[in-house]
Amino acid sequence: MHTLTRRSLLAAGLAGACSTIGLVHERPARAHAARARPAQGLPARLVDPRPDTRILLDAPPTKDPFTLGVASGDPSPDGVVLWTRLAPDPLADDGHGGMPRRNVEVHWQVATDERFAHVVASGTEIATPYNAHAVHAEPVGLEPGREYFYRFRTGRHLSPVGRTRTAPHPYVFGPDLRVAAASCAHYEQGLFTAYRAIAEDDPDLVLHLGDYIYEFGREHRPDLAVRHHDGPETSTLADYRRRHAQYKTDPDLQAAHAAAPWLVVFDDHEVADNWAGSHHRDDPPSAFLARRTAALRAYYENLPLRRGAEPRGTTMRLHRRITWGQLARFHLLDGRQYRDAQVCGGGWHSSSDCPERHDPSRQMLGHAQERWLAHGLTTSPTAWNLLGQPVPILVRDRRPGPGELVPVDAWDGYTAARRRLLDRLSTIPHKNPVVLSGDAHLHLAGELHVDAEDPESSRATVEFCVTSVSSGGDGVSETPVTRVIRDENPALSLVDARRGYLRARIAPHLLEVDHRVLPYVSRPGAVATTVASFAVEYGRPVLHRTRDDASPLP
Repeated sequence: MHTLTRRSLLAAGLAGACSTIGLVHERPARAHAARARPAQGLPARLVDPRPDTRILLDAPPTKDPFTLGVASGDPSPDGVVLWTRLAPDPLADDGHGGMPRRNVEVHWQVATDERFAHVVASGTEIATPYNAHAVHAEPVGLEPGREYFYRFRTGRHLSPVGRTRTAPHPYVFGPDLRVAAASCAHYEQGLFTAYRAIAEDDPDLVLHLGDYIYEFGREHRPDLAVRHHDGPETSTLADYRRRHAQYKTDPDLQAAHAAAPWLVVFDDHEVADNWAGSHHRDDPPSAFLARRTAALRAYYENLPLRRGAEPRGTTMRLHRRITWGQLARFHLLDGRQYRDAQVCGGGWHSSSDCPERHDPSRQMLGHAQERWLAHGLTTSPTAWNLLGQPVPILVRDRRPGPGELVPVDAWDGYTAARRRLLDRLSTIPHKNPVVLSGDAHLHLAGELHVDAEDPESSRATVEFCVTSVSSGGDGVSETPVTRVIRDENPALSLVDARRGYLRARIAPHLLEVDHRVLPYVSRPGAVATTVASFAVEYGRPVLHRTRDDASPLP
């Protein structure tokens, strides 16, 4: 894998190529007027005014505006989203990254080589103050199933180079697919070493399963802090923009984004701890609606999402499908906007003290998203169907002996919705559904049964839960709590409390998963190893543990 930096790019002597940026297959410059409208009654400090296309273009910034790096995402057979955001002063108080309140032209190029000798597409986007000068370019007409390199320019400033990849043609399997998965990256509680390791693994896709940022103020857990959030707990649009910018300045996160296209879903901390639909325990409804609106807009602005995901008023369309040839389809789920509020005050409960968790009317995905998922699974043409969603479906009973103690923020608090989902998955073994989840700060692997709380019921599918990138600080393989979880939940084949990420290889007849761990995140230099590996065969929702050592996949 090549390490691509601005210095190495400039050293390659690309002055000629740079002078033609925006001239090859150039699309007309245009202002992409945002379609989101502020909800009635939202304070002006939370939502910027709609873009004014009459604003004249401003001169490019004099300082380097590419401090947040580059990213790509949501690939299709003929295109991909290319992202950057102009921010010469990333932590500026107003959330605009040191940019003027004017539009700025940004040029982009896509090439088949990292030296940009063969540019195949280029264009110009208008970065507006309404979107915090974020750019979401969507080149089309690329070849399916191949690697590309991309970069941006504004004025004399050239961005770092990113590498991306288009999906294969819909009628071919293509090569085996290499995927990395991550979740829960708390800036204060550890270094983002896992992101660097993901970049070094050279994946084709990176899947982020939520908690990309954390909203807490400085030193939420001072006992775990190895660095500090800038500013108080996020609540305004400027707050969320600054927080995303602070995370994006991390070089390890930038390296992972530049290495491969990403597929992202959010969980709770991108907005507020344990939010559910229009509910949050610390905010009255009107205040939380304004906060959620601000958070979702900042999320869109700072991640490589297609323009169809841009928030409209108080909501955004996050759930979507990404198809990778005949090999795999990713069903990316929204587990927050449509769910009912947590019962029994949240936290951990049993059936005896919280029978409400079994209420058949309770929703996790919402009726419309459930129907959308069912249709997508039933009609899927691919060998494998991966459900990327934020919270574990697997039961995590942590009460020794009789009875149970489970987290009602996860699917354990929505047991009827879980049963509907698992019933559906159990009827389509030939579609090979596999669940990928995050949130728990634990590596988990297990078999899901139609009745998740009865391991004697019929199998539905398997689930792999990725541990945190850094949340929780330095981890250990086993704690008293994880020992209980392992002993009380026979469906689980792995419980590990170290930090890390997942690495998977998907072939037509076999899916292999490595659970990667780091010995520490409180200081630099940790080396990732494999704590356990599993294989799932086509048509058989059974986990096969293949090894427990640090050897890499061949």
